[in-house]
Amino acid sequence: MREQNGGPANAGRENDRVRSVYQSHSPEETYALGKRLGASCSPGQVYTLTGDLGAGKTLFAQGFAAGLGISEPVNSPTFTVLQEYDTGRYPFYHFDVYRIADPEEMEEVGWEDYIYGHGVSLIEWAELVAEILPEHRFCIKMERDPEKGPDYRRITVEEK
Repeated sequence: MREQNGGPANAGRENDRVRSVYQSHSPEETYALGKRLGASCSPGQVYTLTGDLGAGKTLFAQGFAAGLGISEPVNSPTFTVLQEYDTGRYPFYHFDVYRIADPEEMEEVGWEDYIYGHGVSLIEWAELVAEILPEHRFCIKMERDPEKGPDYRRITVEEK
């Protein structure tokens, strides 16, 4: 995993937002970045993931869970919207809102109890429920660039 433009110097503040851009050249590097962020997170934090289908969001989530110390298999909860894991340092709430047609559907899963609870929340396809997300969160955008190879990902992490 390489930070773009030579490293931490690319991390910057823009309107009081911290932003870092990483380049991943393999699934292992994407997983490792997720693991690194999971290892450094704190209770009550919310992470959002955006990117095209197949961009590596679930792989990143698996690494994130590993960073929390979760050893059980982590899969995308596409049909259940939410998977809870409580075997790590903190409870981990993994949302996949791909099939949510209206943000109000999140009320059915009691999303606020999780987002504003004592665990760590990670939301795949967060752009579909953007209007109900907390103001303070970590936004992770995953982008592919076919010219750089099939496994290349540009991963932007921004604290809002």
